[in-house]
Amino acid sequence: FVFKLTAKQQDHFFQAAYLEERDAWVRDIKKAIHCIDGGQRFARKSTRKSIRLPETINLSALYISMKDPEKGIKELKLEKDKRVYNHCFTGTCVIDWLVSSNSIRNRKEGLLLASSLLSEGYLQPAGDTSKAAAEGLSDTPFLDLSDAYYYFPDSGFFCEGYSSDDDVVLKEEFRGTIVKQGCLLKQ
Repeated sequence: FVFKLTAKQQDHFFQAAYLEERDAWVRDIKKAIHCIDGGQRFARKSTRKSIRLPETINLSALYISMKDPEKGIKELKLEKDKRVYNHCFTGTCVIDWLVSSNSIRNRKEGLLLASSLLSEGYLQPAGDTSKAAAEGLSDTPFLDLSDAYYYFPDSGFFCEGYSSDDDVVLKEEFRGTIVKQGCLLKQ
């Protein structure tokens, strides 16, 4: 899921978590390049506008509260389908936290707010169930389920193990020096 961006005679390699995320990044980068070349300003469609999220809700501040080590969402080590997901949490945990922190009035509002956090890159899907929902294969992009896993983009999330013996992970060694390594946050 790696793609290369060459700028000013320097190659930059980016790695997405899954194929659809890589394709979305490539699509948005191409759109941004086209806009800039045409003298236009590049702007992603705002989730806030598309779902009519109230202006009083600050997603960035909410994200910081969610990550609070004492009062925020607890990152766990969860297992599903012979895979171990580290530094993640369930969709139900997110909605429960939003309710308990008085950020929302009910679980339906929680799905709307959590979907906004997911669409704006504050939460990432982990596992097939949550990825399928985020790709539009469900009624909502975010799932209030105990088997739908999510993680914070800067949490150190990683997955161990594979769902079957047929799964083969091909790893290719990249040559060169890593100039800066980090996490892509689509904002």
